[in-house]
Amino acid sequence: MKQETEVSRRSFLASAVAVTAAATAAQGQDYGPRAAPRRYPDPDIVVLDKRFEKYKIGNAAIERLGTGYRWAEGPAWNAQGQYLLWSDIPNNRQMRWLNENGHISEFRKPSHYSNGNTFDHEGRQISFEHLGPSVARYEHNGKRTVLASKFNGKRLNAPNDGAVHPDGGIWFTDPGYGALVEYEGHKAPLEIEEAVYRIDPKTGKLDKLIGRNEMFKPNGLCFSPDWKKVYIADTGASHYPEAPKNIMVYDVLDDGKKVGKGKQFTSMEMDFNGKKVAGFADGIRADTDGNIWVGSGWVGDGYDGVQIFAPDGTRIGLIKLPEICANICFGGPKRNRLFMAASQSLYAVYVEAIGAGVT
Repeated sequence: MKQETEVSRRSFLASAVAVTAAATAAQGQDYGPRAAPRRYPDPDIVVLDKRFEKYKIGNAAIERLGTGYRWAEGPAWNAQGQYLLWSDIPNNRQMRWLNENGHISEFRKPSHYSNGNTFDHEGRQISFEHLGPSVARYEHNGKRTVLASKFNGKRLNAPNDGAVHPDGGIWFTDPGYGALVEYEGHKAPLEIEEAVYRIDPKTGKLDKLIGRNEMFKPNGLCFSPDWKKVYIADTGASHYPEAPKNIMVYDVLDDGKKVGKGKQFTSMEMDFNGKKVAGFADGIRADTDGNIWVGSGWVGDGYDGVQIFAPDGTRIGLIKLPEICANICFGGPKRNRLFMAASQSLYAVYVEAIGAGVT
């Protein structure tokens, strides 16, 4: 894997502050209940490449649906119930937003400090939990079933994000963030390397697909619309200075059971106010045209939010938010509404793109 030179974490944060001060974007926007209406078209939905023009709706604005969370992650859309759920990790709970009236309430507490969430092809909720640590499934009767908690006799680090393949296999990442601090789970030494795994739907066997020889801290994960590729964000630079800030792509082989050799899909480096900066890609989702929508941040205004990449890896659009965006998903009755779990708040915007996969 190609390595890039990184400044120290301290100097990186200092440079991020400088970039933030110089940038102009969403930070000054008022999203409160008494805020003035946004003028169309929303200036914080930015077309960088003409390929993104067809996805931007001229009379649709970014909306903040709720706020007051500590670190929002893992939005997942339930089509049958017409609701969105997501994790508020430090508060050890999951929240729910109802499509019918916008009501938000606590959905599940405790949540085992769940991070990512998704639904399988039978409509059952799958949660990737820091506390346990484990991957768990909620049955239709409400029972919680632990699907994975150990690999080769050693406990998992802290499952983070994942997706369900049409064959029923559950793919998930285990970068270990929930084991690094008490704030998001239970602090403990990592017993195994950071990796990507697959749970076999028939046997329950856990197979390692990608290890530290290929990625440092695999994080967000999604499949291409045709299920032939899997995209995985690497946030290893948060702890390993030599790690690249990028998104990798792998061919899905053997009917969804293995991966081929990976390559870089895109770098998170961006020309920003006359200098090159690189933040982190976190949660990622694909639309039906094969574009990859990326929750991103840790740079500042004008970078933080959602970045959209064409199938060839070119950055074609930005959705600028006043907070770091962790995870995203498509939802709504037409799956054309992008929900964004961003630090302390939940945002949404209608786009002319349709989400691929289950959620």
